[in-house]
Amino acid sequence: MSELRLIHGFHAVTSSLRQREGTVREIYLDGSRNDRRAKDLLALAETRGARVMLVDAKRLDGMTGQARHQGVAARVEAVRMPTHIEDVLDELSEPPLLLLLDGVTDPHNLGACLRVADGMGVHAVIAPKDHAVGLNATVAKVASGAADTVPYIMVTNLARTMRELKERNIWLVGADERAEHDLYGVKLEGALGWVLGAEGEGMRRLTRETCDELARIPMLGSVESLNVSVSAGICLAEARRQRGINMIQ
Repeated sequence: MSELRLIHGFHAVTSSLRQREGTVREIYLDGSRNDRRAKDLLALAETRGARVMLVDAKRLDGMTGQARHQGVAARVEAVRMPTHIEDVLDELSEPPLLLLLDGVTDPHNLGACLRVADGMGVHAVIAPKDHAVGLNATVAKVASGAADTVPYIMVTNLARTMRELKERNIWLVGADERAEHDLYGVKLEGALGWVLGAEGEGMRRLTRETCDELARIPMLGSVESLNVSVSAGICLAEARRQRGINMIQ
């Protein structure tokens, strides 16, 4: 029997219905909601053959641990994703593009990073077990379906994993505001892993030292830093841009 997990929020539930037909077992919808969003969800659930149960907000609060569920939750079949980076790399037919996160402990930030990673075609997101948040319902909600499409691999020792990636000729570039060069002056078209730390703290010392190269995002305004998911989007988009140019040439 498939393992079930709870997700909540309209984005997460709708994405599961659309992208993973047949895996949504039960939907719990706040019976007091009679708005367009709720009606659209009911219509979609009917076309997908998903069972819908109308419940009160108190039950949803209890199910989700008082999370911001927006009046909807669902039990879905857990997707079996790779748990080892070797399994991902061995199946690739193109140079790997990876995102390594060091110290990202906020589930909203992780969910946004997974969403960005999906949009940029990242093959896996890697994080340390002892210095990161795991996949949970909040991550799934913010990721809007990306938690089921992008492998999220948690490792015991991030620095050791980075060295193993380097042995596979994967170039690791760390985003660091103190770097001499900005990311637009760095070659990013080959096998690549972007390494980012949490906003404010950045990467830990050993993580930074294990990178092959450091690059900064040029900041032209008054703010000193960006949210990690925004930074990830900028870095990954430049990597994809350079790959496209390289392929055309």
